[in-house]
Amino acid sequence: MKRAGVLILAAVPVVLLAATAYGSSSTAHDDPRPAHPSAAAQRRAPESLAAPAMKNLAQELVASAENSTLDWHSAYGYVQDIGDGQGYTAGIIGFCTGTHDLLVLVERYTSAHPDNGLARYLPALRQVDGTDSHQGLDPGFPAAWRAEAKVPAFQAAQDAERDRIYFDPAVSAARRDGLGPLGQFIYYDAMVFHGPGTDGFYGIRTRAMQRAEPPAQGGDEKAYLSAFLDVRRATMRAKHPGIDTSRVDTAQRKFLEEGNLGLRTPLVWKVYGETYRVP
Repeated sequence: MKRAGVLILAAVPVVLLAATAYGSSSTAHDDPRPAHPSAAAQRRAPESLAAPAMKNLAQELVASAENSTLDWHSAYGYVQDIGDGQGYTAGIIGFCTGTHDLLVLVERYTSAHPDNGLARYLPALRQVDGTDSHQGLDPGFPAAWRAEAKVPAFQAAQDAERDRIYFDPAVSAARRDGLGPLGQFIYYDAMVFHGPGTDGFYGIRTRAMQRAEPPAQGGDEKAYLSAFLDVRRATMRAKHPGIDTSRVDTAQRKFLEEGNLGLRTPLVWKVYGETYRVP
């Protein structure tokens, strides 16, 4: 993805999937500043957020901000134009018709399942890619998406694209930087919201490293993550003045201030004024 970001005012909690700006010249694996872990960092081998229970927790945390729910499985059929200039936002991670990732998802899914209910919209999806246009998609695309989202193979396709574009690159980058589960989640949430590329996640990471060194370079993990969150919050506010930044302020920042670098449960946090708990 992705995304331009959703302007969610703190006084008005709503169920929305955010959208981020997807750099056409970058992929999720582009990294303008590759890390070079020290021998000590390599020996440390941080625990991976990809462990099944931890990965499910990561999806719950993202869903609390993206969908105002912990039931992230309920979002496969989500589809709505949320007015952020990215066309339709859909699915478990907010794939967008205007940001290329939704097109790639449907293309890859159609390659494996040619007779699916979204295949007929591929010409229109290619035409509107990079815009907020609904041309060729209305009125049938939302209903077709919701219907196809009931198919297990399409749910699996959404999972695979989420992992390929967002989750796996974010976790890999965080582990190279010597970060534990909380840091890996902080990277993942930033990748989801801002997208990859030098104007997205990797740009935020580079600017954070100018303020503090990550553990892989001998720095303090908590200090580095605090710098990363500072840069990310400023980036959100610079692009969208007035945006609700509680997914950083009263969720990730809270875990960091508690010293919960392992992202251990139980967890209690707030997003858009609503309290969430994982026992």
